[in-house]
Amino acid sequence: MRRLGDLEAEIMDRLWRWERPATVREVVDDINKRRPLAYTTVMTVANILYNKGWLLRAKEGRAWVYTPVRSREEYAAALMEDALGASEDRPVALAHFVEQMSPEEVGALRKALRAAGRQDRA
Repeated sequence: MRRLGDLEAEIMDRLWRWERPATVREVVDDINKRRPLAYTTVMTVANILYNKGWLLRAKEGRAWVYTPVRSREEYAAALMEDALGASEDRPVALAHFVEQMSPEEVGALRKALRAAGRQDRA
């Protein structure tokens, strides 16, 4: 999986934070609070994200409203999986990754592994 481009990530970030469908106009207006960006630029990138399968869209009146297909966490997990796939030795890569984790993150990982183990037995 390819990382999202800067504007793609900016659009997705808003949709993930808002947790609701949004129009291109809403996204543009929010981005324009920080920097100027043309409506057509955001519309084009939203369409690209739709075509890549990152966004769903539905017609609401005359405008499209966009909703993420995956959560931010699912995106992050897919990036991690991709990064592990670049290693010839996944267990070693995982060990290095875990060494960089905080104690809280290690605890969360242990909890996730226990939950995954219960699912395997079910």
